[in-house]
Amino acid sequence: MEGEGQRRGRDIGRGVQELVVSFLKNLSIFLENKKDMAETYAVEKLARLLPCKHEDLLNTTLRLLLNLSFDTGLRSQMVQAGLIPKLSSLLADESQRQLCMCILYHISVDDRFKSMFAYTDCIPQLMKMLFDCGESPMDPELISFCINLAANKRNAQVICEGNGLKMLMKRGLKLKDVLTMKMIRNVSQHDGPTKNLFIDYVGDLAAQTGVQEREEYVIECLGTLANLTIPDLDWELVLKEYNLVPFLKDHLKPGSAEDDLILEVVIMIGTVSMDDSCAAMMAKSGIISALIELLNSQQEDDEFVCQIVYVFYQMVFHQATRDVIIKDTQAPAYLIDLMHDKNAEIRKVCDNTLDIIAEYDEEWGRKIQSEKFRWHNSQWLEMVDNRAMGDDGEPFMYGDDGEPFMHNGDILERPDLFYSADGIIPADSTISPEFFIGYQNGDMGQAGGFPGSRSGVGLHLYPHPLEAPLGGELHLSPSTPPFE
Repeated sequence: MEGEGQRRGRDIGRGVQELVVSFLKNLSIFLENKKDMAETYAVEKLARLLPCKHEDLLNTTLRLLLNLSFDTGLRSQMVQAGLIPKLSSLLADESQRQLCMCILYHISVDDRFKSMFAYTDCIPQLMKMLFDCGESPMDPELISFCINLAANKRNAQVICEGNGLKMLMKRGLKLKDVLTMKMIRNVSQHDGPTKNLFIDYVGDLAAQTGVQEREEYVIECLGTLANLTIPDLDWELVLKEYNLVPFLKDHLKPGSAEDDLILEVVIMIGTVSMDDSCAAMMAKSGIISALIELLNSQQEDDEFVCQIVYVFYQMVFHQATRDVIIKDTQAPAYLIDLMHDKNAEIRKVCDNTLDIIAEYDEEWGRKIQSEKFRWHNSQWLEMVDNRAMGDDGEPFMYGDDGEPFMHNGDILERPDLFYSADGIIPADSTISPEFFIGYQNGDMGQAGGFPGSRSGVGLHLYPHPLEAPLGGELHLSPSTPPFE
């Protein structure tokens, strides 16, 4: 049997531990002290105290961990110390549940750690807590934690197990609960089996777009619908049955609603435009013109620009909408302007869209090709223009008629400077074979002047590079003109 002295000694040890942990908790509110705790691996030592039968020591330890969990580096130490499964098991203790949930919520903010929750009993416990709330308001910590976890694909699958999605949809639709719908929206973004589960709820979600609903609630419902890129889903039937096209068009007008709702409308149009018949409905309704107007008003917002360009990308796949975009709007011109946007994603979507347009329309193909050439060879073209002028600012490249070669024309419009099939000799054969031999031997400048040039003027040859192939790039080296 354990002696009274041993019990007393253990109680004293617990008391000292609690005193030390409490002191550390008070110190942890200062940044300098948190740095010292990180350097001494205090989290690893605190993890050994969990779980603990001594309730006061357990509570003080959790409070200290909560203070430390605001620091990104210390959260990483918590994960490494194995605190996720330990804290998850403590969720069953109602007296410590709130503290554990707050610590776990902070850990779940980091995308690196979200997937680790799927391998604990954390999510089933959270789902039970959600359903136990019934129609009562949920704790903000609980639903916020669930929203974070739903952003991970594996977690979303665990959430949907059994009747998980059904119960969430029932609560979200019945109570018009914005936060529950936000969690559902996060679940809907993942490809795979979870997305197919939403087919049964498409009609319910589409019906929530009425004008009488709160805007933040409509945003979540519309965002969930926009995530449903399911091949078997008949979007044409949905648009017609719930009269969504007028709703979408009306909410594209700048200032018609909050920017968040307008953005979700654009994303929704991009989703339904993958269907040929839906894309045709959009074109007939005048939505393309409305998108261009919105693009003009939101040109400084990268997210808006990227999503609108993505809609054009989806629409150019279909014959009906492709003809409208190319022939009846100035969308290709806007896309050409955006080819050189500072945002890499916008440039990527623009390039892909313009490649499709160039393939189907010869006139726009030439414009796109010329713009790509100018952009990729702008330094070389600037050098040509600058060197075409003498020190006195006058052109020194003249033809037989005394007119300068460059004159006021565009160098890209000089076919006599194009390469021939042999690479260096122009197509009209105005350069002699001797000149070509001298060029190969490095004797340029020793042979006779360029035909038609003035006597005593140095030779300045500007062979015109071939136009860039569609979708390709020409890169300029420091000393030579670009070659194909």
